[in-house]
Amino acid sequence: MSSHRVLLLAHGSSDPKWCETFEALARPSLDAIPEAAIAYMELSEPSLASEIARASRDGIEKVTVLPLFLAAGRHLRKDVPEMLAQLSARHGVITELAAPIGEHPLLAESISQIAKERLKN
Repeated sequence: MSSHRVLLLAHGSSDPKWCETFEALARPSLDAIPEAAIAYMELSEPSLASEIARASRDGIEKVTVLPLFLAAGRHLRKDVPEMLAQLSARHGVITELAAPIGEHPLLAESISQIAKERLKN
C-alpha cells in the first residue's frame, strides 16, 4: 500500500448533474492512479474531511490535494488551507495543497485544442 494519496478536490454542488460531470472528469485519473480519490469542499459527498479521515484509517501518511479549480480564490487561499491544517492535526496525516489545475500549462493547451475543435464544427 502506498503511503501517499492524491485527492482531486472540487467545490461541490447540491445539483446531482454537476457532481456527475465532475465524477466523469475525474474517472480517468481514478482509474489510472491506485491512490487517487475525489473529495468535495462542501455541499457534496465524499467531503474533504471524510477523505482525510479515510486516508488516516488506510495508513496513508501524506495526502496531496489537487484542486480542480481554474484559479485560486478565497476558498484556495483561506478556506481549504484552514480546513487542511485542522484535518492534519486531527488525523495525523501530512497534507499538501497543490496549485489549482487552472494554473497548469497542460490545461491551457487542452482548452486551446477544444476551442480549435469547436471552430471546425
